[in-house]
Amino acid sequence: MARLLVSQGHAVTTFQRRPSGVDSAADVRGSITDDEALRTAVRGAEGVIHLAAKVSFTGRATEFDEVNVQGTRRLLHSARAAGVRDFVFVSSPSVANSGAAIEGLGAEPADPQRAHGDYSRTKAEAELLALAADAPEFRVAAVRPHIVWGPGDTQLVERVLQRASRRRLPLLDAGAALIDTTYVDNAASAIVAALHRMEHVHGRALVVSNGEPRPVGELLAGICAAGGVPAPSWSVPGGVARAAGAVVERVWTWAGRKEEPPMTRFLAEQLSTAHWYDQRETRELLDWRPVVSLDEGLARLAEHFRRT
Repeated sequence: MARLLVSQGHAVTTFQRRPSGVDSAADVRGSITDDEALRTAVRGAEGVIHLAAKVSFTGRATEFDEVNVQGTRRLLHSARAAGVRDFVFVSSPSVANSGAAIEGLGAEPADPQRAHGDYSRTKAEAELLALAADAPEFRVAAVRPHIVWGPGDTQLVERVLQRASRRRLPLLDAGAALIDTTYVDNAASAIVAALHRMEHVHGRALVVSNGEPRPVGELLAGICAAGGVPAPSWSVPGGVARAAGAVVERVWTWAGRKEEPPMTRFLAEQLSTAHWYDQRETRELLDWRPVVSLDEGLARLAEHFRRT
């Protein structure tokens, strides 16, 4: 997103804990839990895109609350105080997902009470907090990219390849669940489009995806082929995986382990239930279309691994 905004001629400031590596962008380093750093980051900005979050399947609830909820509260306060006009909160479809299959729905209301896991719960609370701040002089929109992946991705691609290479990645229910995903360039362009189309989308939440549902087994096989590792070939019943994941999740949190567990309830739900969304309203309101197809994205991913 920073590179895209720079290419459009905008003056861009990045705020994160390490150098951004984006030419022509001003880097401010710090944590979203630091009020002074936030004030420095948003000074002089007309628009803010809020991507910072604690993203994990496990961890202490207080850590998710501090970063995802209180961090959002701090950033909203700093942005309003600095005279920022537009604020895009990057959310997650999981804020409205209670674990049941989702087939062709739009952006249902965020519901922290029904969300599964502390990540989803706190993202839901943060989205509600952000949208409640929407006003004519401080326009706020929420964009929920669905399963973002691409070159350099550590959340999906890296984990899939690591587990598949060790034969520790099962297919749940034979990998038949139909899911949609979002190639990283499409996610970036959609979020930037929200910033530019704020008069049409402020006060709303929109789900973004490629709009190309595929069986999860096919998607995993495509990622594995791009990374040069064998695709998963063994299957576990989804119900068994969900039950086992819930136990593993509790044990990991109780033990204070930092590495990601092999399975959680949320991960099992994502791999064994359909979740794809109607994209017509999103595309109309954003005046946006994905430019990289799923197959082209997999080809780009394979080329990335050949170069590296």
